[in-house]
Amino acid sequence: MASINRVVITGRLTRDPELRTTTTGKTVASFSLAVQKRFKPQDPNEKDADFIRCVAWGQTAEFLSNYATTGRMVGVDGRLQSRRYTGNDGVDREVVEVVADNVALLDRPKVQPSLQSPRATIKKPTTTIPSRRSRCRDASTTPGSYSVTTRQG
Repeated sequence: MASINRVVITGRLTRDPELRTTTTGKTVASFSLAVQKRFKPQDPNEKDADFIRCVAWGQTAEFLSNYATTGRMVGVDGRLQSRRYTGNDGVDREVVEVVADNVALLDRPKVQPSLQSPRATIKKPTTTIPSRRSRCRDASTTPGSYSVTTRQG
C-alpha cells in the first residue's frame, strides 16, 4: 500500500526568507511560519501558535525571496521531510520541515505611508495616438521590436 505525504498549511512568516545557493548552483529559501493553534492553550505561558520550518527550491525560492516579507500570510502546499546533520558545534541534529511544492501569498503587502503616492498626483497621459496606424519593422531599432507609423490619406 502506498503512503501519502502531503502538507497544506497557512500561517504568517516569522522572518524574511533566507535565500542561499547550493554548491551545485540550486537556489533554496528557508523560512518559518507561525501557524495558529485551533484552540487557545489553558496555560497562559504556552504559545498559541506552532512554528513550522519550511524550505523551497528553485523558482519558488526566488519568488519568496523577492515578494515575501515578515508578517505576510502565506499558504504552503508540500511534503514533510526529516533530515539529520551535524552542526558547527559537532552535535548531531534532526530537523523536520515542510518542503514547499507550491506557495501562495494570501494577503496584500503592507505599504509604508511615506512610499504611497496620493491618488491626486496620478496623471493620465496627454498624448493621443492617431486612429490610422500600421505596424512595420524598423531596421534602426533592436531586432524583434516594432515601431508605430501613421499612414497618410
